Amino acid sequence: MKQWFKSGAPWIWLNGGAVALCMVMVLGLLGLIAVRGFSHFWPAEIVEFHVGNDSIGQGQQVVGQHVRSQTIPVQVARDAGIAVPPDLGEDELVTRHLIKQGNRDVTGRDFAWYPEIQMTEWMPPPDAMMLERREWGDFYGFPMRLLEDGEVVAEGDGLWDALQERVARSNALFREIRRIERRDVGIISERMEELRLQERGLQRDPDIDEAVLADRLDAMHAEREVLESEFQVLRAELDELHAANRRDTLVAMIAGGEEVEISVGDIVRATKNNDMSLASKLWEYMYRFWYFVSGEPREANTEGGIFPAIFGTVTMVLLMSLIVSPFGVLAAIYLREYAKQGPLLKLIRISVYNLAGVPSIVYGVFGLGFFVYTLGGSIDDLFYADRLPSPTFGSPALIWASLTLALLTLPVVIVSTEEGLARIPSSVRQGSLALGATKSETLWKVVVPLATPAMMTGMILAIARAAGEVAPLMLVGVVKLAPTLPVDGSFPFVHLDRQIMHLGFHIYDVGFQSPNVEAARPLVYATALILVILIIVLNMTAISVRNRLRERYRAASD
Repeated sequence: MKQWFKSGAPWIWLNGGAVALCMVMVLGLLGLIAVRGFSHFWPAEIVEFHVGNDSIGQGQQVVGQHVRSQTIPVQVARDAGIAVPPDLGEDELVTRHLIKQGNRDVTGRDFAWYPEIQMTEWMPPPDAMMLERREWGDFYGFPMRLLEDGEVVAEGDGLWDALQERVARSNALFREIRRIERRDVGIISERMEELRLQERGLQRDPDIDEAVLADRLDAMHAEREVLESEFQVLRAELDELHAANRRDTLVAMIAGGEEVEISVGDIVRATKNNDMSLASKLWEYMYRFWYFVSGEPREANTEGGIFPAIFGTVTMVLLMSLIVSPFGVLAAIYLREYAKQGPLLKLIRISVYNLAGVPSIVYGVFGLGFFVYTLGGSIDDLFYADRLPSPTFGSPALIWASLTLALLTLPVVIVSTEEGLARIPSSVRQGSLALGATKSETLWKVVVPLATPAMMTGMILAIARAAGEVAPLMLVGVVKLAPTLPVDGSFPFVHLDRQIMHLGFHIYDVGFQSPNVEAARPLVYATALILVILIIVLNMTAISVRNRLRERYRAASD
């Protein structure tokens, strides 16, 4: 045994066991997120049962989807008001089920717990439907008839096909309405604001001639009238589209036999989960996943998609990369190749290493104080004085979030680049100098290309870290819901002064700030899954780029 310990084998097994344990924990976490995230999009079965004290199902009728089950002690069930048979002891357990029954506009809540001892057998009614709506969450019930301007146009066997056609038509109308509101009306609104600011600037100019001022104001008023007439045309078109979108109405029966009317214009998707084949469910699964990654959030971020959050995350990370890469690489080159070695340089290196360990929220506070209030406020005073007191760059925005993340990840890029430069053998430098190259030529044509793998690895690791940061972004530019994307077709195309959504903050908001906890729970896992996939892709890209560059310059470094 003593010889075995001296051989070092126990430490090898200990390290191997620690690595295996870490891998199991990481894979277990990823597996949990993947299972919970991917299962959110599956069209689950719709069940129907009765809740009551009798055995023939004459109690309350419930229609919905089973979410999860929970086993609780009898005493806890009695304290919750559940009728438990008196012959059960306090130490015994009972099961209750969480049912997503939807219909929040009718019942006031779309999730409810039901005790198993009061439930009849679950039945999957084939004609039960689920409606995904733009407001009030999902709807569960049975289709009865379809109305157009109050007149019945479909019922019975042809009702479902007619409903699908009307839903597709209403979605097309909704997309047209959003296009007009965001693009056409937005362009007119921006031009009207520009005219207002120009007029305000002319009136504040003390050196302008009165005749010139009058001519310019008349021209602005004429252009404003043209814009107002165009706006009235768009408004009339929007009114027509809204009226057409409210034309169709679906009459459906909910649990209990009550009939309710639902505007088809509020329906996003209508499905009969119990009547779908496996192929249909797979198609619906892919559609829901695509809609989740390409759609916009609704209902306080508890419904809809996360495309603005994905787009905001990618845009901010790319802008951060453009900022941090040159500064980090140049700083590392100066520290390694040009700076005089001494106590001051050691102090600078220690400071850089310590910056990597500073809590990220501290960077957020610094970014808010320096970038937003000081730098942004100065830009507003110099270039956007006509817009004050409404800030342009003096408020949290995309540019300040990117700069804050660049400052946060700068130590990672500096350290990685400097380590890559340090690994270049001195013989390579000496050989280049011996062949007549200058120090600058040796650095930029020989040393830097050989250190490129380390630079790229450090930069993409910084990108991966920036993609998962949340705390500093809450202060410098990330919001719960951004009305517009930071990139669009309006000049200057990339709007650095706009606020953005972010996947990390979206997870925090949905998980901890949502008014509907049960509806938000699956979205937390699904959004976390997308964020993990994004970070894994970035890390795999780092490994691929590093390996390719290493193979490319291996011959030169030998």
